[in-house]
Amino acid sequence: MAYAPSAPELPESFGQQLDEGARYTYAYPYGRPTNQLGSSGMFSPETHPDIVRSFESAGGNRSGFLDESELRHALSFSGYEGISNRTIRFLLFIYKSPAESLLRLGPKEYAELWNCLAQWRAMFDRYDSDRSGKMNALELRDAFYHLGYMLPSSVLQLIILSQLDDGTGNTVDLCFDRFLECGMIVKSLTEKFKEKDPGYTGYATLSYDAFMSMVIPFIASYD
Repeated sequence: MAYAPSAPELPESFGQQLDEGARYTYAYPYGRPTNQLGSSGMFSPETHPDIVRSFESAGGNRSGFLDESELRHALSFSGYEGISNRTIRFLLFIYKSPAESLLRLGPKEYAELWNCLAQWRAMFDRYDSDRSGKMNALELRDAFYHLGYMLPSSVLQLIILSQLDDGTGNTVDLCFDRFLECGMIVKSLTEKFKEKDPGYTGYATLSYDAFMSMVIPFIASYD
């Protein structure tokens, strides 16, 4: 079996959370520490000015971090409006530094997230073939296929069924934030499975504890 990792890269320390048993442990090794922005560090000189401006617009230049509401403001400033609370919390879970006990992002974490969002947005626009601003089941299937994820129809159906319109029981097309969340979960779980399948056979042997530690963080509710 071949894995084709064409989706945006996860943080370099992805997996540290499950390996070390910590609740939140994702970080990115660039930037330097500075007293002005707290212990999380500062933006590297090559950071795009739009990243710095959006971070500062949300007040990150005062504390050195963005919490949930500040992250929502910063992303809205960058053009990512309408991202749900659920997705915001999921992004904090994925991108939070392992050194932090609180759910918040420093400059280096935010820059990594910002760059990743731009890549996911480009993919969403590419496979939103009818330019509706939403992704239907066929478009989602094509997106995952071209990203290298040959998902069985049963798995794709489960992903679609997880996106139910509240109170109606009817499946709905995915807006960008739902596509982003689904895509990152598929990529994250694939990366974890690959660690147990070094021969890329499509099969892996793992303990019950390892399985639960692998899956539970990504199916937990962030509502």
